Amino acid sequence: MATRLTAKRFVTRVVVLLLVILSFFIPLPYYVYRPGSAEELQPILSVEGGQKDEKGALMLTTVLSVPTENIYYYLYGRVMPHSEIVPKEQVNRGMSHEEYSKLLEHMMSTSQENSIVAAMRYLNRPVTINYMGVIVSRVANYSKAKGILQIGDLIERVDNRKISKTEDLLEYLGTKQAGEKVKVELVRDNAKKTEEVELVTLLDPRGNPVPGRAGLGIEPMTKQKVENLLRVNFKTEDIGGPSAGFMFALEIVSQLTPGDLTKGHKIAGTGTINADGNVGQIGGIEHKIVAAHEKGAEIFFSPADVQPDDTNTKVAKARAEEIGTSMKVVPVRTLREAVEYLKNLP
Repeated sequence: MATRLTAKRFVTRVVVLLLVILSFFIPLPYYVYRPGSAEELQPILSVEGGQKDEKGALMLTTVLSVPTENIYYYLYGRVMPHSEIVPKEQVNRGMSHEEYSKLLEHMMSTSQENSIVAAMRYLNRPVTINYMGVIVSRVANYSKAKGILQIGDLIERVDNRKISKTEDLLEYLGTKQAGEKVKVELVRDNAKKTEEVELVTLLDPRGNPVPGRAGLGIEPMTKQKVENLLRVNFKTEDIGGPSAGFMFALEIVSQLTPGDLTKGHKIAGTGTINADGNVGQIGGIEHKIVAAHEKGAEIFFSPADVQPDDTNTKVAKARAEEIGTSMKVVPVRTLREAVEYLKNLP
C-alpha cells in the first residue's frame, strides 16, 4: 500500500513539474502595456541650420509593450501597478510580426516627414506636397472590406470622387450611413481595380461602436511626395509608430527659433501630427503620463479631445490625478497652440 501511494505521489510530482516547465514555453495571446520612457529630443533630433540652446527639455514619451511569452508574464501584468493586459489582436491588428513591424516603420517615417512639413509651415518656410491617395494600412476584423481591400492598396477614388489624402476620405464617408455601399477605385500591385464595399459603424480603440460614424473599417494613411524638405536627422532606431510626430515638430521649431523656447522647463508630450500641424489622438496615454511624471516633467502636452469619441485628454487628466502628480496636463489641437503656450511661459 505504501509503495502504491509513493508511486502516485511520484507520478503527481512529475506531472506537476512537467506542467510548470511547459508553462515557461507556452505564450499567451496578450501583451502587457506599461509606462515606457520619457526621452529628451535634443539627442534624438538634429535640424540642419538649427541651434540646440534649450535650457530645459522637450521629451517624447513611450509605452513599454511586452508579449506574454508565458503565464508568468501575464500574471506580472495583472499584479504590477500601472500595467494593462491587452489582447494580441488589438496590438498587432491581426498582422504577422513582419507586417506589423513594417507598418510601424512606415508610420514612423511618415510621422517624421509630417513633423518637418508642419514645422516648416508654422515657420512660413516654403514646402510643396503632392498628395497621391490613401494607403490601406489595416483592415479591421469587423469591416465588410475584409477580404476585399488589402494592406498596401492605394485608394484613389470613392464613388468617382477623387481621394488625395485621408481627410478627403473621412470627409466624404462622414456623409454616409452604415449599410450603404460605395465604389472604391484603387491600385494594387501596379494594377487598377474597382471594388464595392459596404460601410460599417466604426468602433473606438476599446471596441465600442461610435454612434453616427460610418466608414470602411480601415486604417488609412496618406501617400505623399514632399519637395524641398528641410534636412532633419532622426535617431529613432528603437521607437516605432506615429505618436511622436507632434513632439518631433515641436523640437524642430525649437531648434529653428532663437532663444530658449522651453524657458528652462521640462516638457513632455505625445500626439500624431499631420502636414497641416493638427495634433491627433494616440494610444496608451495613461502609461505615457506615468513615464513623464517619473522623469520629472512639469508640463505634459496631450492631444485635445475634439471628436465625440476622443478621450486622450480626459484619460490623461484622470491618470495624472490618480498618481498625484503636480505635472500640468495641457490639451493642444495644433502645433501652433503648443508653440504659443511655450512662448507665454514665465
